[in-house]
Amino acid sequence: MNDRRRFLEVMHYGSPDRAFFTDFSYTEDTLDNWYGQGLPRGTDMDAYFGLDSFWTAAGLNISLSPGFPRQVIEETENRIVERQSDGVTVLRQKKGRTIPHEIDHLLKDRASWEEHYKPRLVPNTAARYPKDWADRVQRWKERDYPVVINGGSLYGWIRDWMGMEAVSYVIYDDAALFEEMVETVADCILGTVERALNEVQFDAVSMWEDMCYRAGPLVSPATFKRVMVPHYKRLTERFRKAGIDVIYLDCDGDPRLLVPHWLDAGVNCMFPIEVGTWGLDVVELRKQYGRDLLMMGGFSKRILAHSREAISAEIDRLAPLIEQGGYVSFCDHRVSPDVPLAYYDYYIDTVRERWCKGLNLRPRQTPVSAKA
Repeated sequence: MNDRRRFLEVMHYGSPDRAFFTDFSYTEDTLDNWYGQGLPRGTDMDAYFGLDSFWTAAGLNISLSPGFPRQVIEETENRIVERQSDGVTVLRQKKGRTIPHEIDHLLKDRASWEEHYKPRLVPNTAARYPKDWADRVQRWKERDYPVVINGGSLYGWIRDWMGMEAVSYVIYDDAALFEEMVETVADCILGTVERALNEVQFDAVSMWEDMCYRAGPLVSPATFKRVMVPHYKRLTERFRKAGIDVIYLDCDGDPRLLVPHWLDAGVNCMFPIEVGTWGLDVVELRKQYGRDLLMMGGFSKRILAHSREAISAEIDRLAPLIEQGGYVSFCDHRVSPDVPLAYYDYYIDTVRERWCKGLNLRPRQTPVSAKA
């Protein structure tokens, strides 16, 4: 069974030959640490660990087009102030990998929306498709791996463009503007993906919001239901009409108050399900929502950093959920720098043995820990 068929069987509670086994990503600091622990630089992580192939995206630009030209405003030996392609001015430290500090936002009000952003959300322009699109379409006809189409963001992009504080105020101070922005973004997404949906049979839809934190949503469930759910439904209905019924949404933090609304809106898969200090648990989510909620992620990074014994116990705890289907397990967000390579090697090998039963696996390179 190839990766594409296996993924679809797992996500449709079918009869896969084994678990679909992949991982989301690794922080740059994690990789730097692992290089110091013996991982060869330039390693293809999927090939090294023998993971299934999943992260192939359509490559469409469904957001701002064209982006704003990058503009360096100030630069010193240690830092740089620049305007990004999304119009946000940030301060970046040249040393280290800290998150850029937002200084200013071009999108502030209706005037800046109509002048700078709305014109960049015209759908179906030629620049929104990669130049080699025809070649991709041809190549994907005989693929043995899943290909995902981007379904965009109805809140996260706007929050990025305006800033957290400003978007929180505009929802109440100028509700009509917020609703117009959400509708315009949805129109742009729908208009852009139409051609792709007619030319390619995709296996899943990837959406992104990051609209929650440790205490819950950044926007009230009532506003979410009133403003965003109708536009989510427009998107998900079009994707389902194209035969795509795995629609996953990337939201960090604790999304439990919003999950029922996402399900009502046709978004049926949560990703990457961060365990966090709030204790989000995929086993409990399955008990609450049954087969209606597909899941990806949910393996605690803290457990990966703790011990081999803790890793083994969590693999066993999640095994019944893996057997049920509708769940692809991997680290709850990117693997963090405190995870030793030896522990991650152990996690990989134990999953390959217990969840995958040693069946139809890609060969993996000899673990560094085994060479030591």
